[in-house]
Amino acid sequence: MINFGLGAIVLAVILLFLSIKIYREYERAVVFLLGRFQAVRGPGLIIIVPGIQQMVRVDLRTVVLDVPPQDVITRDNVSVKVNAVVYFRVVDAQHAIIQVVNFLEATSQLAQTTLRAVLGKHELDELLSEREKLNLDIQSILDSQTNAWGIKVSNVEIKHVDLNETMVRAIARQAEAERERRAKVIHAEGELQASEKLLQAATMLAQRTEAMQLRYLQTLTQIAGDKASTIVFPMPIDIIGQLLSKKNA
Repeated sequence: MINFGLGAIVLAVILLFLSIKIYREYERAVVFLLGRFQAVRGPGLIIIVPGIQQMVRVDLRTVVLDVPPQDVITRDNVSVKVNAVVYFRVVDAQHAIIQVVNFLEATSQLAQTTLRAVLGKHELDELLSEREKLNLDIQSILDSQTNAWGIKVSNVEIKHVDLNETMVRAIARQAEAERERRAKVIHAEGELQASEKLLQAATMLAQRTEAMQLRYLQTLTQIAGDKASTIVFPMPIDIIGQLLSKKNA
């Protein structure tokens, strides 16, 4: 009798030890009673009846999922390798366990296919210059499809876009051609503005003869400032005419 009582106490202690579970603030327990869903419990102290109740531990913290490089063919038929990072977390532990076998693997596979599908609809220039818009598109699609699994996709970031050497050289030549085009446009605009100003100055000087004479005198002053020994400067006809008219008078 003593041995039987001692055995019962030991068995009760073992069952109690197996029944008590402590869950952290960011953990939840999905409890099943004889195979049927019963409740989501936690955090804190949880008591589970061994053999009758089963539980699955779920972490509610944000998961950083690294999407491996994917071969993507853009809309303009350029082959690139793109990888990304997906940030998501479980918001409904019941659906995350019941609705999908492995929500981590399912989310990873869905992220890979969505990445290829979305980027394949855009050209290479958009892929390189509009990453923020593409990130939002991928995040929106993933979030809507994983909603049934009790998962919230909060952010998607495209990390790297790898191009082959031929495409890198082609992009470099395109960028150089674009810089040359802009330089030529700026130079042409400068020439146009300069010609307009020269035309305005010529029109003003033609209307006022004294302005032309002052311009000649200013030019003489500039030339006299140089270290030239001989200066040959044409004399305007109107100035000579005015001097001769004063002399005859």
